[in-house]
Amino acid sequence: MNPTQQLHDLGQSLWLDNITRGLLTSGILRHYLDDLSVTGLTSNPSIFDLAIKNSNFYDDAIRQKRKQGKSGEALFFELAIEDLRQAADLFRPAHDATDGMDGWVSLEVSPSLAYDAASTIKEAVRLHAQAQRPNLFIKIPGTSEGQAAIEEAIFRGVPVNVTLLFSAGQYVAAAEAYLRGIERRIAAGLDPKIHSVASMFISRWDKAVMGKVPKELQDRLGIAIAKRAYKRYRDLLASPRWRKVAGAGGAPQRLLWASTGTKDPKASDVLYIKALAAPDTINTMPEKTLLAFADHGAVDEILPEDGGDAETVIAAFAKAGVDDEKLADDLQSEGAASFVASWEDLLNCIESKDAALKAAS
Repeated sequence: MNPTQQLHDLGQSLWLDNITRGLLTSGILRHYLDDLSVTGLTSNPSIFDLAIKNSNFYDDAIRQKRKQGKSGEALFFELAIEDLRQAADLFRPAHDATDGMDGWVSLEVSPSLAYDAASTIKEAVRLHAQAQRPNLFIKIPGTSEGQAAIEEAIFRGVPVNVTLLFSAGQYVAAAEAYLRGIERRIAAGLDPKIHSVASMFISRWDKAVMGKVPKELQDRLGIAIAKRAYKRYRDLLASPRWRKVAGAGGAPQRLLWASTGTKDPKASDVLYIKALAAPDTINTMPEKTLLAFADHGAVDEILPEDGGDAETVIAAFAKAGVDDEKLADDLQSEGAASFVASWEDLLNCIESKDAALKAAS
């Protein structure tokens, strides 16, 4: 049996952390769905930046939208939504078959709004309405300001992919924001089944401490942090608070593993896929990692619901001088800044592409 099918049968959803117009038009994404058990995808500004910069698939659309007076963010969101609508339609059967638990695609609000709750809420509502697809998540960062936006977006019926989560504490804060939004919908007599995922970034932990800890600890921090978060996830799903919401018809906010491509060239290219196998979760992975796991991956163990050796390993890192709480905050801040830089690069890329197309004509 294909290793990707094994993960799927375990109860873990495999999503692709990539989208390009070429993937859609070539049939490759369909192949991943049919043959590699891929049932959703995620996107971010860097992915679209590379897709637009390194291909001519978007040239005609950019020309047309420029003639219509579109530019900047408005032009980009139209390009992105065109791609994501096609992908959402491709995954719609999986979405329907799982009663909305799977088959999702994701679109990010402008990263420049990471610390602006009011603008994030407004943009989330607008983009979801513009996309016109029930299986499209709006990505909102799990910053302190983002928590208010998550709650309000969920209350207004917008499905949310909470991004930029690095620690169990940040995950719990995002989960509670989601629950508050659902509880408000229940109190208001609204449908409580608004879906969400909480995206934990894993490999950036190990990259941050690479070369700064003893060799025996290399590439172990991200997995330990994931195990700690998975225990909190399982504890939450077993809590009276969640059972009350579930009894009213609410859907669980699934835990999603992100940043699962291996950063250490000396480590296995499927390190985080093998280590993070767990039911009722999602692993969104780069295309290279997906293909590597399909080729030589294996499902050996699943994450322990009690966190396993997480606290012992994290304590060893503390002894080596790593303050995991501070590092989590730093990683989130750095991630938000990185997304803003990627966003600016993306908008500059579109402007450059448009100027080149005008010169060529």
